[in-house]
Amino acid sequence: MLFMKPTTTYITEGQSIKTPPECTLLYFEVELGIVINKTAKNVSEDEAMDYVGGYFLALDMTAFDFQVEARKKGLPWCLSKGWDTATPVSEFIDKEKVKNYADTRLWLKLNGETKQDDSTKDMIFSIPFVISYISKYITLEECDVILTGTPSGVGPVYPGDVITAGLEDLVSMSFPVE
Repeated sequence: MLFMKPTTTYITEGQSIKTPPECTLLYFEVELGIVINKTAKNVSEDEAMDYVGGYFLALDMTAFDFQVEARKKGLPWCLSKGWDTATPVSEFIDKEKVKNYADTRLWLKLNGETKQDDSTKDMIFSIPFVISYISKYITLEECDVILTGTPSGVGPVYPGDVITAGLEDLVSMSFPVE
């Protein structure tokens, strides 16, 4: 399943996740983000990592009630994934700082309680596969980003909650929910 997130969904620390209008069930997902460093079209899995310039940590926030309704009707997930503030992100992480992208720890705490804590080694699809697959259909350009999927433990958040997430000991970030 592929979906796109408009650039208006991205926020950085110091900003708040704002629950979209009429949303009654907002969910969190922590993910490793990939930053593409050059044009990629029909890239093989063997070459895929040559197109990675670096990484970032992301929250893929989901208006879950919108997603459930869209699934029932066979509609795209645009509103459930693409509302303003739906993608909190960390600063850029140089490729060299992530020692083993295939086995890197991601974690998320909600109000101080651990909800997600797992490794990229448990992802369904590898990063090289994801880059290769997408580049068969969509040309990736420099500075495009890809979110790679989330560990188990996703769940609801409510106004007043605070989400803190991290990638190994390289980066952590915190966002309040409004």
